[in-house]
Amino acid sequence: MAQVTVSIDGKQYRMACDEGQEEHLIGLAEMFDRYVLHLKESFGEIGDQRLTVMAGIMVMDELSELQKRIKGMESEIDTLRKTRDDALAKANKNDAALTGALGSLADRMETLAATLSARKE
Repeated sequence: MAQVTVSIDGKQYRMACDEGQEEHLIGLAEMFDRYVLHLKESFGEIGDQRLTVMAGIMVMDELSELQKRIKGMESEIDTLRKTRDDALAKANKNDAALTGALGSLADRMETLAATLSARKE
């Protein structure tokens, strides 16, 4: 297990993570630190724990909004898939009708060709 040191609000925290995830964890800590710093600039010194809780709630709010957007997009994808499937089914029916019509036309052409061939003889 790898270990990294991250900085949140000027304080150092030693954290463990899976091998190869060090840069990812450092990046997440930097993003979270920006939330804390934004709140600190907005509200001043209101206590470390309160700043951390408020930043955590802001992150969760953002996550919640993104989850709603994902659900909306998934719903839109389902609608598009259904529309595509309906269009394919309709096209397949049309293809079957066209194939049948072409088959009938081919039969009539063969009958006509046989009739013309018999008249020549």
